[in-house]
Amino acid sequence: MVVDVKDVPDAKRYEARVGEEPKVAGIAQYIRTHELIAFVHTEVSPEYEGRGVRAALARAGLDEARAANLLVLPTCPFFARWIARHPEYEDLVYQSRSTVSD
Repeated sequence: MVVDVKDVPDAKRYEARVGEEPKVAGIAQYIRTHELIAFVHTEVSPEYEGRGVRAALARAGLDEARAANLLVLPTCPFFARWIARHPEYEDLVYQSRSTVSD
């Protein structure tokens, strides 16, 4: 099964389609700035559950973030868990640079 993922900037999301089917199988919504992309919500249609659609969305979004030199804020629980299971993407995760003063 081939999952095709494309960025749809006007909708602020990645869309996944399975094979030649025109229906959107899943989405990963984001908020993007010039230095950061926050993945805020991931959703897959029930008929595509368990077929690797979420993983394809995560991999495509994170690979494109790396290519664009963006840091990633995984506020979506799925993205946070996926990155935790794939340490090759941990270097993309945004870390606060602020310090607390006494």
